[in-house]
Amino acid sequence: MSDVPSDISHDQHAVRRQKLADLRAGGFDPFRANVAVTHFSQDAKALFVEGQEYGPVVTVAGRLVTFRVQGGSSFVKIQDQQGPIQLYFRRDVIGEERYGVFKKSLDLGDIIGVTGALFKTKTGEITVRVDAFTLVSKALRPLPEKWHGLSDAEQVYRQRYLDLIVNAESRKRLMLRSKIVSQVRRFLEDKQFLEVETPVLQAVAGGAAARPFTTHHNTLGMDFVLRISLELYLKRMLVAGYDRVFEIGRNFRNEGVSRRHNPEFTMLEVYQAYSDYRGMMTLVQELMRHLVRDVVKPTEAEGEGENAPRRATMKIKHAASGQDIDFGAEWREVKYKDLIIEKTGDAQWFSRSKEEKIAGVQKLGLFADVKWEEFELTNEIFGKLIEPTLIQPTFVTHLPKELCPLAKITPDDPTTIDVFELIIGGMEIAPAYSEQNDPDVQRQMFEAQAGEEKQNIDQDFLLALEHGMPPAGGMGIGIDRLCILLTGAESIRDVILYPQLRNAQA
Repeated sequence: MSDVPSDISHDQHAVRRQKLADLRAGGFDPFRANVAVTHFSQDAKALFVEGQEYGPVVTVAGRLVTFRVQGGSSFVKIQDQQGPIQLYFRRDVIGEERYGVFKKSLDLGDIIGVTGALFKTKTGEITVRVDAFTLVSKALRPLPEKWHGLSDAEQVYRQRYLDLIVNAESRKRLMLRSKIVSQVRRFLEDKQFLEVETPVLQAVAGGAAARPFTTHHNTLGMDFVLRISLELYLKRMLVAGYDRVFEIGRNFRNEGVSRRHNPEFTMLEVYQAYSDYRGMMTLVQELMRHLVRDVVKPTEAEGEGENAPRRATMKIKHAASGQDIDFGAEWREVKYKDLIIEKTGDAQWFSRSKEEKIAGVQKLGLFADVKWEEFELTNEIFGKLIEPTLIQPTFVTHLPKELCPLAKITPDDPTTIDVFELIIGGMEIAPAYSEQNDPDVQRQMFEAQAGEEKQNIDQDFLLALEHGMPPAGGMGIGIDRLCILLTGAESIRDVILYPQLRNAQA
């Protein structure tokens, strides 16, 4: 697959293969060469001291992203993990023979290493004056055309490596994802949370209501599922005496694909003994503000005009609505029931019959399946008409108990649970609970959720609870959704390196 016409791509492929053959015939195989890199591009440029004619000698390597030969001297650019750096080749510096190799053998997309001193050009760009270079990988196929990038949206995801070469925004976004995950880990470790790893292959799909992927272990002679949640094994760690634990890991759900859903996704789950859902409120607020302030580092103009000075802010732009999300302001807290009553205009909504609720959902212009339970009818209103409107950080608390069997029942309202859903930018970022640690109540809630499918209850987890689990707060954060929010991406595919796709058509 290529983003240039097939005949042009074929011609370039043939020319490049001939160049490779000529190099090998001359006794040089680029795929057996290497280079001892001393610096990444931006680290190298940072070494240059203003006022000097030449800076230190560095060795850098990367892919040729601009390549135009001009007589006896040429400026080109290579790109590495940190970005681009300019190189200056001169015939009288590297010699006639090597300059001939440079002109005749290299192509856009080749990977080279160079050694030379840093200097600043008349236009102010820090550049390496090349004393020696080595071709270490010949690109046999051309890159997508620079100014148009990948025109096929599917190709962006199928050939992510090309997208990352030619698309600076993609590189920046996915580098930021790495920094976000790293800082989440460091933030929790600084608060004495221990990172643990729990099984991906599980006998029972527990911790969420979702359709799992199934597999079979030949040696053990038994079926397994890929985990749909991290929760139940992490709670076993609380039983074991690990008071603060977290895991950043992959979950797998054999369900739909959408702008916010991928079958394979990354979750953070964190559990803290002797805490509750309000403790998780404090934790997630501190975490989010840290990520915005110290990782995303947004700024805003201090006046009018394109060149106005900028200052640090706690606001980021919400792409879909155009609103500024202010993480530094007070975060709203509101009960789920109050939002439903406000939207329906019916103060008696929660005492209405199922038939009345169906009519109420339909009156709001939504589909209502007669097979749905009453809480599902209500949650359709929340999911379709309320959640998308909550752009500023909002803790929606005390959800119906049917939505989660793993949380404690609210003491003064047995129809709800002590939980919150943190909604930012119109999507759920983090649910959190006061974790249920009464084994008898937990069994009852599991059985009510499972109905006739009692085999889907994790009996070993219930056994663990009977040994005693301390009161705790627990929280999950979808890392992919978090990255959508903090990078301004439009889709989950834009923050996952390799999203699941249908097979490419022949």
